[in-house]
Amino acid sequence: MLYWRNVPSPGAAVIAARHKAGKAAALAAVEVARLLRTETVGGMLLLIAAALAVLIANTPLAGAYETIKAFTVGPDVLHLRLSLDSWAKDGLLAVFFFVAGCELKRELVVGELSSVRRAALPAIAAIAGMVVPAVVCLAVGFGAHGISSAWPVPVATDIAFALAVLAISAPGLPSGVRIFLLSLAVVDDLGAILLIAVLFSEKLSLIALGVSIVLLAVYWLLQYGRIRTPWIYVPLAIAVWVAVHAAGLHPTLAGIALGLLTRVKKDEVEELPPAVRMEHLLSPVSAGVCVPLFAFFAAGVPVNAGALAGVFTDRVAIAVIFGLVVGKLVGVAGGALAAVRLRLGQLPDGMQVPDLIAVALLAGCGFTVSLLITELSFTDSAHSQRITLAVMIGSVLAAVLASILLRVRTKARQKDSATM
Repeated sequence: MLYWRNVPSPGAAVIAARHKAGKAAALAAVEVARLLRTETVGGMLLLIAAALAVLIANTPLAGAYETIKAFTVGPDVLHLRLSLDSWAKDGLLAVFFFVAGCELKRELVVGELSSVRRAALPAIAAIAGMVVPAVVCLAVGFGAHGISSAWPVPVATDIAFALAVLAISAPGLPSGVRIFLLSLAVVDDLGAILLIAVLFSEKLSLIALGVSIVLLAVYWLLQYGRIRTPWIYVPLAIAVWVAVHAAGLHPTLAGIALGLLTRVKKDEVEELPPAVRMEHLLSPVSAGVCVPLFAFFAAGVPVNAGALAGVFTDRVAIAVIFGLVVGKLVGVAGGALAAVRLRLGQLPDGMQVPDLIAVALLAGCGFTVSLLITELSFTDSAHSQRITLAVMIGSVLAAVLASILLRVRTKARQKDSATM
């Protein structure tokens, strides 16, 4: 009897095997989430999704691709029956900007931007990096049809794309270079979202706007009241998004507003503050799902000899490319150097002027937000496709040039270290 009691039953063996398999799956999920939090993996997924969209759009599957983009889902109330394409740019990007808002709030309160002089440099560089590309775009395309809609396109920097190129090309550069680029890109994207709110918001509904402000105030009170249950925050965040959408504002504003209202200082009983906890939780979703899906729906344009010829014979498309590659370089580098010269800011520790030039070039990776602004600016399909292709060409060109310079800088630093 004692012998038979000590022999595991088949049922116990199955339970043990399931427990082991469940533990392995949980560990695998943790590892996948960790990888998705790295800029390299997130940027690669973004590029793969965009490349897949371009590939499909240039095959016999192009018709099915357009049908999927136009497929509508959602309730009819509050104008929420949207195409999958609209859900990607209005809904999924709101998650991306919530994470960006949390990151910006953390940097402003407890991070690199909490010092006035440290914060001034990327802020001034970001503002100049928005103004100069717009001016360059307007100058190159002056008088061309559509230039009045195109000038906002090159103002934005894609955080995921730029940081991925930096991580791949120059892992040995000082951490201050990455922090400067991150701060610059977050401030830049915040400015781009405010620009979207001003230029592309539909007729404003004051009632819905009032509701969204009240809901945001409730969110803020819950944060500072130390309420932690997701059963309140998830429905509240969805309600804020719906209210902002119904108000006629671009819904990504809901994401950035919620992120900026999230608490970043932890209490003694907390292991992590809410903003850091939400970044940790949502970064894999943003990098692994939201941004790649948006890129997949936004980047599918025909690429052939005719399309390329159309880009390089369209002054507006050429203006966008110049804005991204030349305008960003001049704006970011010029703004930062002016701030240093006027003693309004200081370069991060270990960062030198050639590093700044490389980062300024890298800021020309406009991709995500530039594609969003393109979709909002151009309703004509042919023109929209040319500008989309121009954004992709300009972003890739900026990334390649920046990558070359970053590798040169890395080798120069390694050579200096070897001779010391």
